[in-house]
Amino acid sequence: MTQTPHGPVRVTIAQIEVSDDHAANLLVVRSAFAEAERLHADLLVLPEYASGFDPRGVGIEHAEPLDGPFVTTLQRWAHETGVAVIAGTTIPGSGAPLGGVAGHGGASSSHGSTPSDGTAVRDRSDPSSLPGTAADPSDVAREAPSSTPASTGAETPERPARAVNAVVAIDAHGRLSGVYRKVHLYDAFGHRESDRLEPGPADALPTVLAVGGLTFGVMTCYDLRFPEAARRLVDAGADVLVVPAAWAAGDLKADHWRTLARARAIENTSVVLAVGQAGKGVTGRSLLVGPDGQVGLELDERAGLRTADIDPEALAAVRRTNPSLANRRYAVVPAADQP
Repeated sequence: MTQTPHGPVRVTIAQIEVSDDHAANLLVVRSAFAEAERLHADLLVLPEYASGFDPRGVGIEHAEPLDGPFVTTLQRWAHETGVAVIAGTTIPGSGAPLGGVAGHGGASSSHGSTPSDGTAVRDRSDPSSLPGTAADPSDVAREAPSSTPASTGAETPERPARAVNAVVAIDAHGRLSGVYRKVHLYDAFGHRESDRLEPGPADALPTVLAVGGLTFGVMTCYDLRFPEAARRLVDAGADVLVVPAAWAAGDLKADHWRTLARARAIENTSVVLAVGQAGKGVTGRSLLVGPDGQVGLELDERAGLRTADIDPEALAAVRRTNPSLANRRYAVVPAADQP
């Protein structure tokens, strides 16, 4: 979508249900791209683990390299549709052969302090238009490479026991602009993500993606509970905090999800775009929060697509009225990596 430098940025939220079948998941993602293209969106956001998911835990059996089927297919579809995409996936951990890695974590080329946000979020969705708007799924299946998960096995120098929970940021030309490796692993509420995954380095450059007049900063799921993670992205120029998630269901979990998203928006005078998975064991309830903490768009637990405009000028107005970022007196410094 062609736009003026400071015009609204149109975002499609894809709250999809993800299975352990990688090829089937690509069909669902293709439908999301088709809907985003139909509504002239600038950015599509998919949840955490969009390439493959098991509510009992995700590990090396679901890992694909960055030059594997999932990421390269996203790159091709972004290039074909002109829609940038932010999506969760799983990649091999350290020591794994990554032959031909397409990119690595870091900042995109633009992360200035241009104010932008979406208090004035304008919903552009057609409520009757949910996944299934893509071309014939058989055509997508023919064009998508085989994506059978890697088999598990004992740890060797070539195949580590753990994978990495990652989020890729791909621009509208299909270029891999950044890869965020999840720093805070979900070792809480009876879960042990660190048994299957290794954390990303806390001191890695923030992953941000410029789309139109806004800069989108990337974090993941459990990171939402750590305000320093969000503030570090804002320090890197993020106007919108993007949180792909597979937020585990449970007592008070949906309330925590909503409350934390609003808190991160208010304290950073930033838009928060929190995109969850639908399905068994997860919460759904994706939402778009303005920099004043008001929820402009919210889904329920079911799979669905929604599209909204985020207005940079509305963000600028909130930051002028509430200059809390300018008034702060403490900086965020990454902690040393834990063993």
